[in-house]
Formats: sequence, structure tokens, C-alpha cells
Amino acid sequence: MIRHIVAWAHQKGFSAEENQHNAQKVKETLESLKGQIEGIVELEVLIDPLDTSDKSVMLISLFESQAALAAYQVHPAHVKAAGYVKSVMQERICLDFDLG
Repeated sequence: MIRHIVAWAHQKGFSAEENQHNAQKVKETLESLKGQIEGIVELEVLIDPLDTSDKSVMLISLFESQAALAAYQVHPAHVKAAGYVKSVMQERICLDFDLG
């Protein structure tokens, strides 16, 4: 199993209301991938960080294997979702772990 964690900050230039709307749309868009792409075991997006956080939105997901994660990354539904995320988020960080 592979744990895939990604976090982003809001892009500059949006109001607080726009950031909240964008975060909600990122959540809905990414969470919809679970039903579209094989190999995803779990996928959740968190959008309400504490004030002590460095990032605003976090994706926590679990994949069956490294091959499943690789297939997810190039799947057309993910590529489309990532395009939206990139349009409203910045400063992406990613952590991938093999859980054995």
C-alpha cells in the first residue's frame, strides 16, 4: 500500500471567500476521483486547517501499489482535476510512503 499526501497553499490574489469556494471545489473534484480511477483505496481532502498550519488544503490518499499511484497520476480524470487545482493553489508539497 502507498500513502500519498499532498498539501497546497491558496494562490495569491483571491479573496477569503474565493479561497473557501476554491478549496471546496478542489475537495469535490479530487474526492470524485475515487469512483473513477482503479487502485485508489482511500482518498480524502481536508480544507479547514488550523491557524498554525503552513498549507491550506491537504489530500490524504491510499493506493493499492506504486503502479496504481503511477496510473492515477496520468489518468485523464486526474490530469483534468490537477489542472483546476494548479489554477487556484500554489506551493505544492508531496509525500509518498510505501506502507509495506
